[in-house]
Amino acid sequence: MTAIEFNTKILSQKSSLKNFALSLTHNSDDANDLLQDTYLKAITYRDKFEESTNLKAWLFTIMKNTFINAYRRNSKITKVVVKGDDIAMNRAFKQNSYQHSESRINAKEIIKEIEKLDDDYKIPFTRYYNGYKYEEIAEEMQLPLGTIKSRIFLARKSLMTTLANYNN
Repeated sequence: MTAIEFNTKILSQKSSLKNFALSLTHNSDDANDLLQDTYLKAITYRDKFEESTNLKAWLFTIMKNTFINAYRRNSKITKVVVKGDDIAMNRAFKQNSYQHSESRINAKEIIKEIEKLDDDYKIPFTRYYNGYKYEEIAEEMQLPLGTIKSRIFLARKSLMTTLANYNN
C-alpha cells in the first residue's frame, strides 16, 4: 500500500476516531489533540501496519494507548506537584485574585489562612480549587468520595468563617 493510499484510508476513519477520542477525553479540544497524535503515530509507524489486519482496530489501539500514556504522564506530574502545593496554590491565587483594589482580602491573606488548615482539609481543597474533580482527588488520596466532598465543604466553611473578619 502506498503512502497516499494509507493516508486516505486513515483519514476515512476520522469520524469514528473523533467519537472514540471524545469518549476518552470528554473534551473537544483534548479529543482533537488526541486525534492529531493518533494520526501522527499512525503515519510514523505505517511500516508496522500489516495490510491483512483491521486498520480501524489498529488506529483505535494507537489512540487508546496514546491516551493511557498521556494520563500516566500527567498523573506523575500531579504527584510532583503534591510536594509543591504552596507553589501551585500561590500561582492559582495570583491568577484569580491578584490584589484588585476593590478586594477587601488580598491573595496573601487567603493563602495564609489556607496554609493554616490541616493537611486533611488543605490538600483536597487546593486540588479542587485547581480544577481536579472529586473523583480524581478521592482516587489520589485513596479516600471515599463522600469524605473528599465533606472535607472540601468543611475547608470552605472554615475559610469563610475565618475570612469573614476581613470584610469588617
